[in-house]
Amino acid sequence: MARSRKFWLHLLLLICWAYIGEADYMKYKDPKQPINVRIKDLMARMTLAEKIGQMTQIEREVASAQVMKNYLIGSVLSGGGSVPHLQASAADWVNMVNEFQKGSLSTRLGIPMIYGIDAVHGHNNVYKATIFPHNIGLGATRHVDPELVKRIGAGTALEVRATGIPYVFAPCIAVCRDPRWGRCYESYSEDHNIVQQMTEIIPGLQGDVPTKYRKGVPYVSGK
Repeated sequence: MARSRKFWLHLLLLICWAYIGEADYMKYKDPKQPINVRIKDLMARMTLAEKIGQMTQIEREVASAQVMKNYLIGSVLSGGGSVPHLQASAADWVNMVNEFQKGSLSTRLGIPMIYGIDAVHGHNNVYKATIFPHNIGLGATRHVDPELVKRIGAGTALEVRATGIPYVFAPCIAVCRDPRWGRCYESYSEDHNIVQQMTEIIPGLQGDVPTKYRKGVPYVSGK
């Protein structure tokens, strides 16, 4: 009789542990699951407030770990000249981004935030970063050099990642035909053929897409 009770008690405990394990398992956090399965699972769990928060990007000056947590914010950006403080080092940037990320990861679903910054001709918001000629200058070189532009993209990507940031608002591939547009300098040329050649900066920023990589899916290499 005692053995029978012990058996049923162990069985009950196993069932309880199995239930808890199943309750804690979240498909969207499982990298082995297909991406569409993970997205569907996550979306089904999200409240309206969480969806709105994830579609919102706020400026760094109004962000904090508490704001990220309270309002479920999906993304933060640095506008032009928006920095942690004057002459901030790469470590200062990393610490700031990490602090915001802590707030995001402490939310109910733990969705990481995305930090974005204008790095249009180098990591131009950051003290002592390498600054390259602006797009209009690169497009006006005597011999259009897509390979050079690709190397500029790769150099920019390395410096951006060194400050803890995974996302840049670049490149601008506008075809400017009217200099009265205030950001015409961000266009490589009024000739769409030149602009098309200069899009080689994209694999510079993101890495070369592997030959057999699935089409239509964004790619970013390890660096």
